[in-house]
Amino acid sequence: MSEQSPQEGTRYQVLARKYRPETFADLVGQDAMVRTLKNAFKAGRIAQAFIMTGIRGTGKTTTARIIAKGMNCIGPDGTGGPTTEPCGTCEHCRAIMEGRHVDVMEMDAASNTGVGDIREIIDSVHYRAASARYKIYIIDEVHMLSTNAFNALLKTLEEPPAHVKFIFATTEIRKVPVTVLSRCQRFDLRRIEPEVMIALLRKIATSETADITDDALALITRAAEGSARDATSLLDQAISHGAGETGAEQVRAMLGLADRGRVMDLFEKIMRGDAPGALTELSEQYADGADPLAVLRDLAELTHWISVVKITPDAADDPTIGPDERLRGQTLAANLGMRGLTRMWQMLLKALDEVAQAPNAMMAAEMAVIRMTHVAELPSPEELIRKLQDTPVPPAPGPDGGTRQATTTAMGGTTAMGGPVPTHPAPSGPVAHHGGAVRALAADQSLARFPSFEHVIELIRANRDGLLQAQVERHVRLASYQPGRIEFTPADGAPADLAQRLGSALQRWTGNRWAVTLVNGCDTPTIYEKDHAEELALKAEAAGHPLVRATLAIFPDAEILSVRTPEAVSQAAVAEALPEVEDEWDPFEED
Repeated sequence: MSEQSPQEGTRYQVLARKYRPETFADLVGQDAMVRTLKNAFKAGRIAQAFIMTGIRGTGKTTTARIIAKGMNCIGPDGTGGPTTEPCGTCEHCRAIMEGRHVDVMEMDAASNTGVGDIREIIDSVHYRAASARYKIYIIDEVHMLSTNAFNALLKTLEEPPAHVKFIFATTEIRKVPVTVLSRCQRFDLRRIEPEVMIALLRKIATSETADITDDALALITRAAEGSARDATSLLDQAISHGAGETGAEQVRAMLGLADRGRVMDLFEKIMRGDAPGALTELSEQYADGADPLAVLRDLAELTHWISVVKITPDAADDPTIGPDERLRGQTLAANLGMRGLTRMWQMLLKALDEVAQAPNAMMAAEMAVIRMTHVAELPSPEELIRKLQDTPVPPAPGPDGGTRQATTTAMGGTTAMGGPVPTHPAPSGPVAHHGGAVRALAADQSLARFPSFEHVIELIRANRDGLLQAQVERHVRLASYQPGRIEFTPADGAPADLAQRLGSALQRWTGNRWAVTLVNGCDTPTIYEKDHAEELALKAEAAGHPLVRATLAIFPDAEILSVRTPEAVSQAAVAEALPEVEDEWDPFEED
């Protein structure tokens, strides 16, 4: 067997572990926490329990290990005490750094959630540390512990032995019981600012002799979202992906991102309402390997950034934004309205859900782009009012002089006629036999129960035919009524078969024939118009306003739903206002 070369025998270490902070000085972006810990160590006020919270990759577990090293460091000469600058060379520092120290126990609460796991800790805290100054328990993702496990830990956490320290780390601080939080010194680790992150990545790249552009580092920083571990891992991947000089194009391809400039091109086409151009740009980005969902996310991020720049111009100074992109963003922020931007944001949020759930992401993204370009062309309320003010007011509608075809319904049958319906005189001549007269008399006596049209309405209501009742009340202009015979002119919007259905229903409910006839020219108010006369008068007055007439001319399907007069608005304001409180007698006030 040939001897292994040194290169083959060297074990590669990923950058996230290779450049993991070893001292407080190595921690970046956490100055407030480092300052507090240094002062606590210097004053000898080391807490019995710490809890670190923050997003992934900000250094929670790393900080816990640094604290553990600082509390157990004895210095190169073996005589040192607790320090915020552990030597890194003593036996305790090296053992903790390598994760093999017998007195520093790390536990992942995600896989050790029960009472039994915590009971092992409780049973072991009574024994002194084997070799170190303190016995330290580091519990990662502590929020994953069960309620019973937290309860079992409380007593020990409140009164631990002097040689025991607890250090907790969590990304979900709200899931940790308040009883636990009150017994710990809390540190909130912040997201690392873009400037600090870029400087850190540049330092690591220089140490690795990696040639990577500033634009590529800015893309990595943006994708990491404040996590140093994520940024370092992405840098490691980018260096390998570039295989030499790593630029923004390689990083975009690695992250599956579209070119930021092309995202702005797509954004501009959408906001101009250029549907063909926007679809073409989306298709070209898709052909170049961009994920449709990622493109929509980029559009949402761009919409948010432009909106923020419009409100706070200083936001354009983000170091992760290139100069060309910054200039274009400032121009867009100056030219676009906030209503259009917020509408775009809301539609993108809906589109992201649709694309994520759709069987074909590209089709869903294309439909979303079509929808957004269509909405972008809609005028704003201010533009609509200006347009209405500039539009000639159409003439007010005159009285309806047209005629309607008449339909006669008798005994459930229907006859269509081209002109006015003639009146039908009662048949004359002798009655053929006595039985017909008896039946006619019985029918008259039966129909005598409905002496007025209101009794017909009550009959419909009693039989619970809500649709027929609503249509009769809204569309029947009663011309003549006799028990067994109804003549009416249908109001606008009346169903064509209203007379037939009314006659059939009355015959079914009474057992007698009803003649329901349509006539022309009756303008008697319907029951609905009588009951809502004031409301309908207000709507008619509003419909006559020039601006409303212009609006209805542009939007013929629009409808006036309600009208609020100034008096009604004032009365509502008075009703909603809190009553004035008069001065009341104070029993403690001196006479």
